[in-house]
Amino acid sequence: MIRIGANPICWSNDDLWDIGGNISVEQCLTEARDAGIQGMEKGHKLPEDGPALKKLLADYGMVFVSGWYSTFLLERDADAEFAAAQNDLKWRKEAGAEVLVVCECTRTVHGTKSAPLTSRPVLTDAEWAVFLPRMTRFAELVKGYGLQVVYHHHMGTVVQTPEEVDRFMAGTGPAVKLLLDTGHMTWGGGDAVAMARKYADRIGHVHTKDVRTPIAKKALAEGWSFLDAVLEGVYTVPGDGSIDFTGVFKALPNYSGWVVLEAEQDPEKANPKKYVNMGITNLKRFLAEAGLR
Repeated sequence: MIRIGANPICWSNDDLWDIGGNISVEQCLTEARDAGIQGMEKGHKLPEDGPALKKLLADYGMVFVSGWYSTFLLERDADAEFAAAQNDLKWRKEAGAEVLVVCECTRTVHGTKSAPLTSRPVLTDAEWAVFLPRMTRFAELVKGYGLQVVYHHHMGTVVQTPEEVDRFMAGTGPAVKLLLDTGHMTWGGGDAVAMARKYADRIGHVHTKDVRTPIAKKALAEGWSFLDAVLEGVYTVPGDGSIDFTGVFKALPNYSGWVVLEAEQDPEKANPKKYVNMGITNLKRFLAEAGLR
C-alpha cells in the first residue's frame, strides 16, 4: 500500500530556520491536511515528544511518518551510536514511526551556507571499511528496537553520487534499506529511474522532489553551497522539473510504504500551499500512471 506524506521543509527549512520562519505549525498542518496528505515527517517546529507529536498530527487527520537521525559512525562504533540514539528512537517509536531516516553526517557540508558542495567529505577506502559494517550493525540494533533504518543519500555528505550509493548498498547488509530521494539522486549525477530499478527490493522509503536542471548544473559549475542552490530553486515539486516520476514508480511495482513530498524551496519565491497542492496532484497522477495505488 502506498501512503502519501510530506515533510515540513516544504514550508520551513530545517537548516536555515529563518527560511519560512514566519510560517506557523498550524498553517503547515492545515495546508497539508487540505492537500490530502496522510502523514508528516519531523520538522524543527514539531514537538520532540512522542505522544504529543502523535496527538498533534491526529488533530489534523495525519500520522507520524519518520524523522531524520544524524549518525557519526566514522567517529564512534555502532554500539556507541545506538546508545546515543536512545532518546531519538524512543520518541519516534512512541509517535508511531516505522522507519528511521538515517544519514551519516561526519564532516558534512549540506547545512553550512558558506561551504561549497565541492568541499564535501569523500571517504577513503579505509574509511569505507570502517563505515559500512558499522552502519549494518547499527541498523541491526535499530531493527531489534522496532524501527527500520532507511539510509538517505544526500548532497554534501559522504554518500552523494550514484557510485557512492552503489558502494554503500554493496557493503551493507539486508538490515539496511535505501531511502530513494529522487532529487538528491538526480542532482548527484544519477538516474532516479535506474536506481529505483536496481534497488527495488531494498528501497524502504521514497522522498520525491524534482530538479530544475539548469540551476543544478550552474550550482555545481560555480561552486555554490547546497543551501544557496536551494534558495535559488534547484528543487521543486514533482512534475515541475526534469525527473520521470512515472518511470520511477513503474520501477517499483511491489513497493509498499510512504511516498513523501519533500521539496524544499524558499517560500517567499514558491508559495507552499500552491506548490504542495501542485506536487500532491502530480504525485497521485504519476502513481496512477504507474499502476500503483
